[in-house]
Amino acid sequence: MNVRSAGARPPAGSASPDQISDERPPGGRGRRIPREWVLAIVGSLLLAVALTWPTLRHPATTIPGDLGDPTLQAWQVAWSGHALLSNPLGLWDSNTFYPEKYTYAYSDTLLGYAPAGMLGSGFEAAVVRYNVLYVLLHALAFLGAYALARQLGANRWGGAVAGVAWAYAPWRLAHSGHLNILSSGGIALALAMLARGHGWSLRHGYRPERRRPGWALAGWLVAAWQISLGFGIGLPLVYFLLAAVLVAAGCYGWSWWRRRERPPFGRRLLLADLAGGAAFGAVTVLLGLVYLRVVDLNPQAQRTLDWTKMFSPPLMGFLVAPGDSWVWGERHAAAREQLSWPPEMALLPGMTLIGLAAAGLFVSAYPLRRRIALGVGVLGTVLLGLGATLGGDGDPGYLTLSRLLPGWDALRTPGRMMHWTSLLLAMLAAGLVTALAESSGRATNRRRARVLTTLVLLVPLALVTVEGVNRTPHPAVPRPPAALRAAPDPILVLPAGGIGDLNYMLWTTDGFPRVTNGLGGFEPVSQARTRAAVASFPDPGSVAYLRGIGVRSVVAVPSRTAGTPWEGIESRPVDGLGITREDRDGTLVYRL
Repeated sequence: MNVRSAGARPPAGSASPDQISDERPPGGRGRRIPREWVLAIVGSLLLAVALTWPTLRHPATTIPGDLGDPTLQAWQVAWSGHALLSNPLGLWDSNTFYPEKYTYAYSDTLLGYAPAGMLGSGFEAAVVRYNVLYVLLHALAFLGAYALARQLGANRWGGAVAGVAWAYAPWRLAHSGHLNILSSGGIALALAMLARGHGWSLRHGYRPERRRPGWALAGWLVAAWQISLGFGIGLPLVYFLLAAVLVAAGCYGWSWWRRRERPPFGRRLLLADLAGGAAFGAVTVLLGLVYLRVVDLNPQAQRTLDWTKMFSPPLMGFLVAPGDSWVWGERHAAAREQLSWPPEMALLPGMTLIGLAAAGLFVSAYPLRRRIALGVGVLGTVLLGLGATLGGDGDPGYLTLSRLLPGWDALRTPGRMMHWTSLLLAMLAAGLVTALAESSGRATNRRRARVLTTLVLLVPLALVTVEGVNRTPHPAVPRPPAALRAAPDPILVLPAGGIGDLNYMLWTTDGFPRVTNGLGGFEPVSQARTRAAVASFPDPGSVAYLRGIGVRSVVAVPSRTAGTPWEGIESRPVDGLGITREDRDGTLVYRL
């Protein structure tokens, strides 16, 4: 596919992203947001509301996915905002898992959402905040992929297809309860900003006159923010950017050596890279040190490669959709039964996206060698995503990286490399759609033909959109009992253990009392010890144990105790134990 000459008039919808971003208002003073980006932002928000519906139908009482991890993550966002406003130095020692330390880092922290956590207070605000973030992260994912496709040389149609295909890929529906996994919009947006800052695109390569140091600095800062959301999907970005810096430096040095002259780069751009890279590195290292401290205090937090092997998907998993997919969910039910852990192994990026990307290898607005590079990237990320199933042991492959790269062994779910696979597929699809649009635009200028071209280009956009339609459950969130607010802390909530502890963590957003309950990426030794010690509560041994660790009250919810060691707790006597019991609307409060 021939690329239009620099002096030719671009077809409709194919304006250069550089031209768009450099528009100035009348009078030549200052800058304004171009119309395209206003439409892109508004469109991304409207699309997010529609394709995550019914998340915003009852945002104060329901939550997408299930009542497990979403309630934990709603607490995480609320805690970070509360801690940074009230006691920043106590951020890492949260109000849960009492009396453990560094408890906020027992899983991906979502620390980057702390500003949202500063808005509002209490249980209801935490639930509303979570639902709003759930919608906004989808909007950011679309906008990031759209910006990246535009910067790399796609037109608006190509950018829209890439944005929808990446942000609403069917495989993401398996993670409707994992805010940390869905929050990947910063990856694409950071890459778009860095590429723009360095004047680089797939279509035109390096153009020094297009350099924008401010965009490069912004790209590094967005990447740092992405890392602050967690290492679960952030660590591959760290290594990608490190590899990109090394490759770019090598290419620069090679060009200098061959031409015997220094290629243009610029002092301002170098300073922007140094400052931004330093900020990115500082955030990565500081967060890494916190997690290393957690492992030092809790050796059981160390992940072994057995976890990676358990979650490694088979090759067929890349063509299987999760059950929450409206289009493919029921149709792929039999295939999902063959997967040992469907939530991490149903990895379909979209049938339409696969077809568009495959065609994009042959017909594209991008040069052939760069299409091949994208294709190699897709193949490489798929092979990594297979984990231990590649060649029978994943070595060489994902497990090799687990042994060689610091921190990679903690990434127990190889299938999450699909973030990168689907992003590369989206860029290939954008190149195809752009080429088709521009080919039609060059063929004729008749209005009827342009209308027909628009209708044709709506087909891939409509197909990737339909594949993103969800049937995600939105269960009602159990409200905290009023008795919890009246009990003196530290508190033990019964029944303890399991998903119920995640609900209790969310309940504590009403005032953040200290509780021994908690559930994260691992279980500290004290949790199992406490559950065993209080299995017969209330009795002399359990009361003495709780007093010994500083617990001042126990809140028991009899309606949740069926099938647990605390079933029938309301009928257990407290005489002679030196404690009091009060029944508050069906919830028992024991004061020790």
